[in-house]
Amino acid sequence: MNLIQRLEKWGDTHHPKWLDFIRIVLGIFLFLKGLEFVNNMDQLTNTISSGSFMTAMSAGVLAHYVVFAHIIGGILIAFGLLTRFACIIQIPILLGALFVVNAQGGIFTPFTEIWMAILVLLLLGFFLIEGSGPISVDHYMGTHTEKEGGVLKK
Repeated sequence: MNLIQRLEKWGDTHHPKWLDFIRIVLGIFLFLKGLEFVNNMDQLTNTISSGSFMTAMSAGVLAHYVVFAHIIGGILIAFGLLTRFACIIQIPILLGALFVVNAQGGIFTPFTEIWMAILVLLLLGFFLIEGSGPISVDHYMGTHTEKEGGVLKK
């Protein structure tokens, strides 16, 4: 059994239900942040292209990835469906937000969102290891059986 399988097994067996509430709130927050980015797509593209290594076209593609990952990933995390995968697609975005976008303004500037980005990144890392939990679609699909031709299958 490799390290990833052991971490997954440990996360599945040691998951209190109150953590599911935090996972759901995190998913809703990411979904709403994705909708906010849709409403301010030009500003998001300009912020991404302000980095010296981005062209306008690659910034537009990256902005669409950010929006897609936040909306779809937020929904997946909130419902507890493919939670680890959804966390993996979110982590590069948050790292970019920390090191590219928020690092320009500094940690102690007023109204900075760097602390929120750090908190969300830590929660994503936590749920990457911990998994969905007992109140999730993954758990429901893993514990309930299918009926096929009147016979229960597991």
